[in-house]
Amino acid sequence: MATNIPKKNFSRKKACKFCTDKEMSIDYKDYKTLNLFLTERSKIVPRRISGNCAYHQRNLTTAVKRARTLALVGFVASGD
Repeated sequence: MATNIPKKNFSRKKACKFCTDKEMSIDYKDYKTLNLFLTERSKIVPRRISGNCAYHQRNLTTAVKRARTLALVGFVASGD
């Protein structure tokens, strides 16, 4: 007899990269750092995937939006 026992997935909570590494800062002019938090379609990676804290995720979102208006980061990925 097979019983339906649900599996428990234990995953450790991701640490915020900006909280752990004090040298790393959020700047809209630093497009290389911003690209770490963007998908291949130039969407901002959500908190639950990136592991950022709420404070740094808000700052990151603002920085990405500023970089987009200055054309440092694209609004959408380039076509085929």
